[in-house]
Amino acid sequence: MLIEKHISDLLYRYQCVTVPGFGAFLTETVSAHVTGSASSFFPPKKMVSFNANVKNNDGLLANHVALQEKMSYELAVIKIGDVVNEWTYLLQNRNRVVLKNIGEISVNNEMNWVFEPANTVNYLTDSFGLTPFVSPEITREVLKQEVEALEEKAPIIFTPERKKDYSYLKYAAVFVTMLGAGGIGYKTYYDQQIETKTLAVQKNVQEKVQQQIQEATFVISAPVEAVELSVAAPVEEKTPYHLVAGAYRSEENANKAITELKAAGFENAKLLPMNKHNLYPVVYGSFKNLNEAQTERKNIQKSHNAEAWLLIE
Repeated sequence: MLIEKHISDLLYRYQCVTVPGFGAFLTETVSAHVTGSASSFFPPKKMVSFNANVKNNDGLLANHVALQEKMSYELAVIKIGDVVNEWTYLLQNRNRVVLKNIGEISVNNEMNWVFEPANTVNYLTDSFGLTPFVSPEITREVLKQEVEALEEKAPIIFTPERKKDYSYLKYAAVFVTMLGAGGIGYKTYYDQQIETKTLAVQKNVQEKVQQQIQEATFVISAPVEAVELSVAAPVEEKTPYHLVAGAYRSEENANKAITELKAAGFENAKLLPMNKHNLYPVVYGSFKNLNEAQTERKNIQKSHNAEAWLLIE
């Protein structure tokens, strides 16, 4: 009769399983813990120990054996006693008693019994399916250096996030169209205002010049006053459409990319200020209208960089 199997079954449900005339196997719940520099994680478990001083028959093991082996309680007690006599004989002769899934009992130099738990089975049912594992070391600095090295070979292309719902595109198209029409209308109005002001300044200058000429005709000796003309400063033309070649986390890598683009014939390549993602965008060039930018984007995607994309400020 494999009595250790019955002891093992009872350890799942009870904290103490006594073998009459031999000793008691005790369990103690241990919380989950982390040990070692390698970050080894262990789940909660029941630790098994042995006490040779508790030998009284509490009936638990005998009743379980009688039920499982289909025998009477008295016969189960006798069978358990035979196994205990065999274990005791082995220990008195300094041999080991090996109990599968429970542990080993041996004798030391002082003839005391020493129990060593097996730790192969977790008797805590709440931890069913949980196993120990080792967490790998996190090397943030090494990964950072690897990313910077990869950036020199392949730039980070910042692609706007795509969503499943594309119904907003039709509204965006209408908005862009209205924005383009509004921009053209504003530019036309602005040009007309500049032209009107320029004509007014020219007319005023002509009147002053004619007046000075008339005065000089009658008073030759009178000095002619210098006419100061205020010329409006040229308005910088806005170029809100940028054709992006790539975005770099390092400004040094971004400048290298600009040098390579100019060497490839893109003389208008330049660096934009750092964006909200802490990246430096490198562009092939900037354009004043959307049609020109889209045309150039298609050409570059076919001939130089299929990942080139359009940034609108």
